[in-house]
Amino acid sequence: AHGKPVDGHAPGLRGESAKQYIAAGISTDHECMAFEEAEEKLAYGMKIIIREGSAARNFEALHVLIDKYYDLLMFCADDKHPNDLLAGHIDQLVAKSIKYGHKLFDVLQIACINPVEHYKLEVGTLRIGDPADFIVVEDLNNFKVLQTYIDGNLAANEGKSLIPRLAKEVPINNFNCEEQAPENFILKATAPQCKIHTIGVIKGELITDHLIVDAKIVDGNIVSDTERDILKVACLNRYVKHSKPAVGFIKGFEIKSGAIACSIAHDSHNIMAVGVSDEDITRAVNNVIRARGGISMVQGDKEVVLELPFAGLMSGDDGFEFAAKYDEVEREVSKISNLPAPFMTLAFMALLVIPHLKISDHGVFDVNSFKVVDVIQKE
Repeated sequence: AHGKPVDGHAPGLRGESAKQYIAAGISTDHECMAFEEAEEKLAYGMKIIIREGSAARNFEALHVLIDKYYDLLMFCADDKHPNDLLAGHIDQLVAKSIKYGHKLFDVLQIACINPVEHYKLEVGTLRIGDPADFIVVEDLNNFKVLQTYIDGNLAANEGKSLIPRLAKEVPINNFNCEEQAPENFILKATAPQCKIHTIGVIKGELITDHLIVDAKIVDGNIVSDTERDILKVACLNRYVKHSKPAVGFIKGFEIKSGAIACSIAHDSHNIMAVGVSDEDITRAVNNVIRARGGISMVQGDKEVVLELPFAGLMSGDDGFEFAAKYDEVEREVSKISNLPAPFMTLAFMALLVIPHLKISDHGVFDVNSFKVVDVIQKE
């Protein structure tokens, strides 16, 4: 990676700290949440990548930068579910930018030219002598892609890839943890009444709130409280044989019954789960363990599992077929959670570099102090 541009993750970083961060050689940030934050970083010499993913959505707040700073911007999705990818990617952001009245060639520079030049990609930009890398679109408003050419060869036509598929190989994976029991997820109260550090989900953002709430205690155990949407969340190290889960609490998933779990959890990709009861969380987690990676939902007698056998992160299935399967899972999950993109949101609850409160396999993590904290607030 020597000599390559360095990308940053600095949501909310402002002032002198931002100056020092950028002066260290960090060239971009795709975590900006507000216009003022992005404009300040641009003034300090950073390029801003406007993100619109399945969970994190910042286009509405940042597109106003386009007219003035089009030469310093790029687009990205960062993380998108397979069914969302079928609906669109960078093409969606281009179409939305045009709809909002931004100039065509400014927008195309952001989407097509700036990334190639910033990252020094070996991609043609329609100059004389360049490789013929380009797309053909239906019109310059909706940007429906009709054809894709790579090095002069037709690579996709009318939504169908013409690139030969690779033969499926034996999955490479690292899944050593054992199935769990409900008692592994129990959190004992230290007093008849106590307060707990709780992760507060913010819809459309990766940043979270650090909440301190009264714990619900039943038979000496701290449990989920669906009336207040305070649910148990867990992170289990999947690489270690005899690992036990770290347990915390989270607000924002709006699950009234059942649980979900997944082996996608940035950046260590351990198993994450959130749910109403220890029994439901256990079932969802064990489904992921038995599949050696995947996403899982349980509610009552219903169990849904989508396997991800390659590193616990990917499927070897055709992308279109897998997207259809994910659609089915998402429909089922929408019956128990009102949170948009709950699996993607859950995956980011383990990302310890994004403020303010997250969880790892070592426990609940306060990003501001950069240390693990007890779930129960100390007196």
